[in-house]
Amino acid sequence: MAEIKIEKKKPIWPWIAALLIIGAIVYYIFVMDHEVHSENGVEVENTTTAQ
Repeated sequence: MAEIKIEKKKPIWPWIAALLIIGAIVYYIFVMDHEVHSENGVEVENTTTAQ
């Protein structure tokens, strides 16, 4: 009789974890890094009205 080799499936969760980590890094670089930071922390409200 012929011998049939059965290979176990490799787990996919390490690839999913790696993609999540890479996505978090890309999010941090492109979104969090481009926020405008105010030096004095004073907010100005526009109170003028257009007629």
